[in-house]
Amino acid sequence: MNRGALLKVVESRYARTDLPEFRPGDTVRVAYRVKEGGRTRIQNFEGIVIKIKRNGYNSSFTVRKVSYGVGVERIFPFNSPLIEKVEIVQRGRARRAKLYFIRELSEREIRRKLRADRKRIGQDQERAQAAQAAQVAQEAPSEASGEGQA
Repeated sequence: MNRGALLKVVESRYARTDLPEFRPGDTVRVAYRVKEGGRTRIQNFEGIVIKIKRNGYNSSFTVRKVSYGVGVERIFPFNSPLIEKVEIVQRGRARRAKLYFIRELSEREIRRKLRADRKRIGQDQERAQAAQAAQVAQEAPSEASGEGQA
């Protein structure tokens, strides 16, 4: 077994599959576990994904937001156990893979450049409805069998 195949086997145990698929231009809310002193809490970081670095287990994504007039960027590893969840707030339509040009733009110019991607928003809604219908279908037979026993 060569080195690359061995690394894939070992890393696959720790790789996360519960994060949603998102692309640069999407606005996401990352719930990140922060340790302060002896206690931990969850801190949300909401901003635009400006970069996704794909490198196997070492993949990461960069989120940028403007806080009190100052631009803040944070890099999150995809496979970090400190990420509680990633929520997609809005889908954006970007024409580039790396959105570094956003750093020089104002909020208004960013909104104009990254318009909402209505096609992907519609797909998300369809998936949510299908998942909800499947969940209702699973609950219906179990309720019927439970009523007969009571």
